[in-house]
Amino acid sequence: MLVAIIMHAIIQEYVLDKINRRMHFSKTKHSKFNESGQLSAFYLFSCVWGTNILVSENYVSDPTSLWKDYPHTLIPFQMKFFYISQLAYWFHAFPELYFQKTKKEDIPRQLVYIGLYLFHIAGAYLLNLTRLGLVLLVLHYFVEFLFHISRLFYFSDEKYQKGFSLWAGLFVFGRLLTLILSVLTVGFGLARAENQDLNLTTGNFNILGIRIIVLSSICGTQAFMMWKFINFQLRRWREHSSSQPQSLKKKFVTTKGRPSKKERGLYCKVFLSEDRVKPI
Repeated sequence: MLVAIIMHAIIQEYVLDKINRRMHFSKTKHSKFNESGQLSAFYLFSCVWGTNILVSENYVSDPTSLWKDYPHTLIPFQMKFFYISQLAYWFHAFPELYFQKTKKEDIPRQLVYIGLYLFHIAGAYLLNLTRLGLVLLVLHYFVEFLFHISRLFYFSDEKYQKGFSLWAGLFVFGRLLTLILSVLTVGFGLARAENQDLNLTTGNFNILGIRIIVLSSICGTQAFMMWKFINFQLRRWREHSSSQPQSLKKKFVTTKGRPSKKERGLYCKVFLSEDRVKPI
């Protein structure tokens, strides 16, 4: 946890603060830029580290290894250190809410997603579902990294929108793939295992009740994320559609206020042909 705080401070002081001084962001953009800068660095590091573990342990080439030989109590040191680092980072996010002077209206949102991370990471570690948890984390971190790096580019140039379009497609694909892997591992792989007796000594939690709880938590979280995603996209669509009539109205007013040369010539002819003695 102390290492996470130190790395957070180094990135903030030597990278993000220097960029903020050059860009002269407002207070709102300043806070969001710092958030995306810290999270994009963390997601990139964790995604590369997790992918290296998946490749070195041959979890990618053999999907059955996600549930084969469960319980996975004998995990490699690198994976155990990865999970400990993940828990340390998200625990350190609580005091950072105070040090970063987060707004009161943003604190509930921050607490919700920090709590969700801690709940799922700790649950995968304690229930010996570390292999499945690692695959889902790498998949999720990659999509989140794309979102935050797109937001960083957007803050530097508001015309940049391509990254968000790519992120939207990968976000939906990531949710579907998460559900498929979870159901395949917990609903089919572990359900067909021979040993389905609860044993705290050996770390076997492969019983029907726990499998239902695991799948329910994963499906509930994915549904919650999709609901937030749909609301976000609808809000962007409404803002975009509401801004178009205003821009058209401005163009119409500008065109109406500045007549063309033919119109100006016509106005002059009418004006000169009128009887100037008539009262107004």
